[in-house]
Amino acid sequence: MKFIYIDESGTGEEPIAVMAGIIADATRMRKTKKHWENLISSLEKITGFEINELHTHKFYPGDGLWKRIDGPDRAKIIEIILEWVNQRKHDIVYTYVDKEKFNNEIGKHAFGDDLKTLWRTMAFHLTLSIQKHLQGAAKSGTRRTKATKRNSVLVFDHQHSEQKYFTDLLLEPPSWSETYYDKVKHQAELCKIIDVPHFVDSTKVGLIQLADFISYFLRKYLEIENGYENESYEGEFEKISKWKKLIDSRCINSSSIYPKKGRCATAEFFYNLAPDKF
Repeated sequence: MKFIYIDESGTGEEPIAVMAGIIADATRMRKTKKHWENLISSLEKITGFEINELHTHKFYPGDGLWKRIDGPDRAKIIEIILEWVNQRKHDIVYTYVDKEKFNNEIGKHAFGDDLKTLWRTMAFHLTLSIQKHLQGAAKSGTRRTKATKRNSVLVFDHQHSEQKYFTDLLLEPPSWSETYYDKVKHQAELCKIIDVPHFVDSTKVGLIQLADFISYFLRKYLEIENGYENESYEGEFEKISKWKKLIDSRCINSSSIYPKKGRCATAEFFYNLAPDKF
């Protein structure tokens, strides 16, 4: 069984929004949680203060308590965290939305009647990508693998205004979503997604904070790459590009998220909401 820890970045005034999920195997969760605690403890020794939650939007620019840490030292911390993800071999799933495209399309597209909000659109695309990825992986596994290891539980940061609507959406997914993962006759909808999504307090769940961290740097990369933002210091894009490559090395196959060819109408809808360059 897989646990997918999910958070987003850019749902305010930013031009691009990103949602990312950390895919963790249930059999390794106890060890993963312990290793995350050890990582935070090591970062606390570097910073000299207690880290209750890694607020990336404050950490990266050096706001609040992070003013005490020089830019080069913060960059070193970023690399330590990304190396930790690679060492633990956690996979990453993501979705990107150019918000101008979203605002132009969501109200006039039939899919928008079911999705309505930016958060719900990203969360549902992520869910479909996970379903497609795990369904494909299960086809090559044993019967036991299909029954257990290739199912997943979705875990989000608290979203009080979205929780009920998104839960209802997953319990009764619209028929147009079935082509995304090539649902066949007699196959249950979203069969790799177990039960209902869970919403938790991110201060209590380290991997939600990690999903926020990943989302933030994917968004920063896309905003500079697409010309929405300029570098805040010389060489910033080069650094962020290096970090994105580390993230990309753990991402699931892009064909489950943004297939380059053979897209159904549903996949085409989500593809067209992404930034021009990604």
